[in-house]
Amino acid sequence: MKLGVVILAAGLGKRMRSSLPKVLHPLAGKPLLAHVLDAANQLGAARRVVVFGHGGEQVQAALSGHDCLWVEQARQQGTGHAVLQAMPAMSGMDRVLVLYGDVPLITPETLRRLLAASADTRLGLLTAELPDPTGYGRILRDARGRVTRIVEEKDATPAERGIREINTGFLVADRAGLDDWLTRIGNNNVQGEYYLTDITALAAQDDVQIASAQPGTLAEVIGVNDRVQLAELERSYQRAATERLMRAGVTLADPARFDLRGILHAETDVSLDINVIVEGEVWLAAGVRVGPNCLLKDCMIGSGTEIFANCVIEGAEVGANARIGPFARLRPEAKLAANTHVGNFVEIKKATLGQGSKVNHLTYLGDAEVGAGVNIGAGTITCNYDGVNKSLTRIGDGAFIGSNTALVAPVTVGERATIGAGSVITRDTPADQLTLARGRQTSIPAWQRPRKKTD
Repeated sequence: MKLGVVILAAGLGKRMRSSLPKVLHPLAGKPLLAHVLDAANQLGAARRVVVFGHGGEQVQAALSGHDCLWVEQARQQGTGHAVLQAMPAMSGMDRVLVLYGDVPLITPETLRRLLAASADTRLGLLTAELPDPTGYGRILRDARGRVTRIVEEKDATPAERGIREINTGFLVADRAGLDDWLTRIGNNNVQGEYYLTDITALAAQDDVQIASAQPGTLAEVIGVNDRVQLAELERSYQRAATERLMRAGVTLADPARFDLRGILHAETDVSLDINVIVEGEVWLAAGVRVGPNCLLKDCMIGSGTEIFANCVIEGAEVGANARIGPFARLRPEAKLAANTHVGNFVEIKKATLGQGSKVNHLTYLGDAEVGAGVNIGAGTITCNYDGVNKSLTRIGDGAFIGSNTALVAPVTVGERATIGAGSVITRDTPADQLTLARGRQTSIPAWQRPRKKTD
């Protein structure tokens, strides 16, 4: 059975009060629509179609990495009309699953449950019981409990509005049947729109048994209409994420003050303090400890390493038992070996740091290869950029770089060399020697400090 997925993403999103299309607003660091596409990708669907409208070029550009087809709904005339635009692209499919680009927390597990429940019939609906169903279409059933139709709240009677079982909008249908039902629905309703929900009554008239399934959590079927709802779903997402991490053995100092905006791979006894943000894909080996107010993005941290407060680590690899921070920044292609120390206000970019080396204070290392057992003093910088090209600095094993040194690349510091504090090194320095490059200190006995003139 070939499954096609249609994702409706054409809404204007007026209540977001934004120039950004609603489905591109981020939740957990990625667009709402990307969450839905990711869920669809896990179902093994043969074809995925996104129906777009407002801001279509922007939406397509933002989601260009996803394997899907794009169909435009030039005029928004309701959900039924939107699905109808996608049906030509569903040619050759056996079943069609309809999802929504602004309902981001739907899970593959719930969708598989809906597909299984409707495997032997031509139409299946995802329904839910809400304590307060205001705003949702209600599921109407006959005396035997069979679904007969869905009534939108605007068109419902007072008695129908008292029903708590609601239509989530998610459905799966036989493609041929869906084609037929979509051509038969009308727009005789308060909104003057073609409601996708009207196919339910048509299916019942055709004596089709309508299956139903329910979501694992209510958050899965909540849509985003404004920024308040977006924030509420963000918290729902983060609560579920922190529960998974803690049950897997991660210690979170305060789950309410942790944000996962990507994928975190954590081994045993990892500990994260408050206000840690994880973006992209991050690997934390056993025993890693991360202090408060840190951002980790697309990085790998070795076992037993401690990251102190207020660090930013992006695109970096850190070995075992290292000490990073506080207030350190590791930029892309920084590679630190085991037992390294990187301290206060140190920035490292596209540089390697050998085992046991220390860069403890106020230093910038860019485009550098630093050997093992090197000590780099406070205020040291590699002058790696001449305005056009970037050049490499090499520091040999066991070297000692005095404070306030400028290493003007390309340059090599020999093994076990010592560089005197305050030096500007422009040429290679030999191993096992002290190199100084600074002006001679002079004192002028008769010199007097300038004074302001008095009247």
